Amino acid sequence: MVFDKVKLVSNRFTAIVSAAAVTAAVVGLSVSAVNSQGAAVKVDGSSTVFPITEKVAEASRKAGGANVTVGVSGTGGGFKKFCAGDTDISNASRPILAKEIAACKAKGVKYIELPIAFDALTVVVNPSNTWASNLTTAELKKIWEPGSAVKNWKEVRASFPNQPLKLFGPGADSGTFDYFTEAINGKAKASRKDFTASENDNVLVQGVSRDKGGLGYFGYAYFKANQQRLRAVKIGGVMPGEKSVENGTYTPLSRPLFIYVKADSAKKPEVKKFVEYYLKNGGKIADSVGYIGLPPRAYTAAAARFKAGKTGSIFGGKEAIGLKIDELLSRELQD
Repeated sequence: MVFDKVKLVSNRFTAIVSAAAVTAAVVGLSVSAVNSQGAAVKVDGSSTVFPITEKVAEASRKAGGANVTVGVSGTGGGFKKFCAGDTDISNASRPILAKEIAACKAKGVKYIELPIAFDALTVVVNPSNTWASNLTTAELKKIWEPGSAVKNWKEVRASFPNQPLKLFGPGADSGTFDYFTEAINGKAKASRKDFTASENDNVLVQGVSRDKGGLGYFGYAYFKANQQRLRAVKIGGVMPGEKSVENGTYTPLSRPLFIYVKADSAKKPEVKKFVEYYLKNGGKIADSVGYIGLPPRAYTAAAARFKAGKTGSIFGGKEAIGLKIDELLSRELQD
């Protein structure tokens, strides 16, 4: 199947509003924070960050905040809308890239970069897969690199069974796709093309869960929500999870997650209130949906940056491959 890319019918899709709702996401939910007409705060971007932002949006609304729409165009798709001036906030599973910085500059869009959590980007297989409990980054590269002809598990490792390999991964507009391909293949977007691709992570969950030879990758929250249907793979002998991200051993697939706030939008009372609520409660909410909250002082630093209206990115238009939580905090505090 050559780049069987599944299109999202709409930028609004099922929401995750509680730890229980995360688990139920694959069967579909909807909440007023997503579906409200004429919402005051417009958010789009990463499907990885979506569960955090959506739950913050619902909690903030219940606390008296504005309605919020949260779309899912992928990190790249979200930045296209953001830099065009169509949204107030962009969810991102990677830092803003040089081409996106240039696009925003061309439209006069200034932004405030706010890290909100860490993710353990997770490689998953079907529960019936009893052989691939641990893969190396070299084996992942062998599978996913451009031009790869690996179509059977036995071609990955001689001791693996003769089982067809079926691949599922994020689409080209996804920040997860950008991050994974650069971390594993050495260049963002450098990947084989014969895989089922979608910016909707639930499509990937369903694909791997239905195919014995399936393998895919996406944000840790989507694995945690579907542990009965999937099995996480150790990478280099390390299992993805809170502890391995916090102690820096899950590398290179741990990564920071962000929201980017348009500087002009930050002056709007409804946006200001929402972002302040996000930074005050985002750590606990990130933990509740399956990600890893940052240390309290990271949110304090982010809140100070937001209050000061400090624009730009501390990453210089580059990815944050292999960045650890303490390293992110060091950059934040020095900025």
